[in-house]
Amino acid sequence: MMAEFKEFLLKTNALALAVGVIIGGALGGVVNSLVNDIIMPPIGVLLGGVDFSSLAIELKAAAGDAPAVAIRWGAFLNTVIAFIVIGFVVWRISKMFLKEAPAAPPAPSKTCPFCKQSNAVDASKCMHCASAI
Repeated sequence: MMAEFKEFLLKTNALALAVGVIIGGALGGVVNSLVNDIIMPPIGVLLGGVDFSSLAIELKAAAGDAPAVAIRWGAFLNTVIAFIVIGFVVWRISKMFLKEAPAAPPAPSKTCPFCKQSNAVDASKCMHCASAI
């Protein structure tokens, strides 16, 4: 049973996926801190001392034990900025580590004299216009 589980981990790259999820979660925490603690405070100061995480549109005031109902668009803005930063960081990391394979040379082909489309060298009929070539 353990050998089968080990084979599953190695064949399906489940271990690599698990490591990716763990690192992604850690990266998310770092980027959230970057946005909330580093990026947004200077932007708030530039816009007159605004704390974005507290910006909200109150729909219903708090009454007794019932909390206020509000659209917290400032917290949403922080989350959108964090998403953009995470997306940029993941894109940069993928560009550094995942290199594209060199493009294969184009396959030899012959051009149909009627429709001018490319066909396989050994073709006897054009696959586009069905003319004999």
